Amino acid sequence: MWVNNKRRLRPVFKGEDKSGEVDVLPHIKGLRLVLVFPEIFSSYAMHPNGQLYPSLFHEPDCGRKQKLAEIHQALISDPVDIETLRRTAASKGGLLTDELRRKVWPKLLNVNVYDLPHKPGRDVRENHKDYNQVLLDVRRSMKRFPKCMPAAERAVLQEQLIDIILEVLKRNPQLHYYQGYHDVAVTLLLVVGERMAIAMLDTLSNYHLRDFMDPTMDSTKHILNYLMPILEQVDVELHDFMIRAEVGTIFALSWLITWYGHVLSQFKHTLRLYDFFLASHPLMPIYLSATIVLHREREVKQTECDMAMVHHLLSRIPQDLPYELLIAQSQELFSQYPPSLLAKRAALQSRKSLSISTFQVFQLSTLHQRPDSVLQRLTKAQGSTTSRHDPPLAPTRSPSLCHGSENMSQSVLQATHVQRIPACSCDFTAPTLYSSQTE
Repeated sequence: MWVNNKRRLRPVFKGEDKSGEVDVLPHIKGLRLVLVFPEIFSSYAMHPNGQLYPSLFHEPDCGRKQKLAEIHQALISDPVDIETLRRTAASKGGLLTDELRRKVWPKLLNVNVYDLPHKPGRDVRENHKDYNQVLLDVRRSMKRFPKCMPAAERAVLQEQLIDIILEVLKRNPQLHYYQGYHDVAVTLLLVVGERMAIAMLDTLSNYHLRDFMDPTMDSTKHILNYLMPILEQVDVELHDFMIRAEVGTIFALSWLITWYGHVLSQFKHTLRLYDFFLASHPLMPIYLSATIVLHREREVKQTECDMAMVHHLLSRIPQDLPYELLIAQSQELFSQYPPSLLAKRAALQSRKSLSISTFQVFQLSTLHQRPDSVLQRLTKAQGSTTSRHDPPLAPTRSPSLCHGSENMSQSVLQATHVQRIPACSCDFTAPTLYSSQTE
């Protein structure tokens, strides 16, 4: 039975959105918040007199600190405890901060942070068949960057975004660019920087996104075809209404192929979903699509049973959705109605999904990763051996990309091209950075 569980009531602070997630800090005259501990959400606030006071947000710290401890323990285990990282990334709150995402996302994709690709050369753009389309899409992607970002910084990142996409396509000639691919790439770039974004996007393109990168849309339509069977299993009346309306599934196309990056206005919600999807089966985005439609069941049924009307309603995703609730319900749907069960339907038997068929192999490949401290030691040892036996070479990989350090220096941030965005009122501001200006 489908049950919409009620959220536990608790006090709501000024600046908190309907989903229960803090968007901005409450205005307190005389208090200024600073970065005290980079991975603990404002345990203390600093008064202009220099004294530290307990934060108003102390209540959730217990569960938060427990999750942080679990994640750190999983990262230093040998081999890395991937199952714990997947569980914490998918569980309520996700990976909490961008600092943690820079450490955990590579592990979820089996990316060695000490063996990253070189920065693309200028030749990556030469005679590339997709260059013009990529250029147009990136130029139109301004809304994906923080509003408060200076134009010069945005321009640099847009140039990096073009190079990231073209580099991955150049390395994988079997892959075909699609409009919306840049929405995935820019999310990675803004969090992990240029070189790591190349490595992560390469892996995603060959596994999670593989069905979208065929020369035709047949494989993409195949994935979309899972949506209606999920609805039928849960709410036959809603399913039949949508069949009568002949609305199809194209309304969910941009959700699916961009991992919702193109349709969500707040970057924090995009990041939360990326935590979830990176830790999940490649079909989880379509299960979330079904969950969103089910969540809006009353709105849909009250709409005129007409293709244009229903499509218009569903194609405009609400920005105040209860994401944590929907994520939990998507996991429940996946457990109750796995792809293997849905694939028995005739409409889903006619085509084989590369993303689904290779997922088990991909999962197994992530289970034997060494922690970053070991990778760093091995990289240094390899570098020492090379230096004794070979003529000096220019460094090809930067050991500063290690994410074992709690406090990344400015030089490291520059080396990884991770952008420290100045604190401002825009949504993009990293969760661990707060304005130091007195209100």
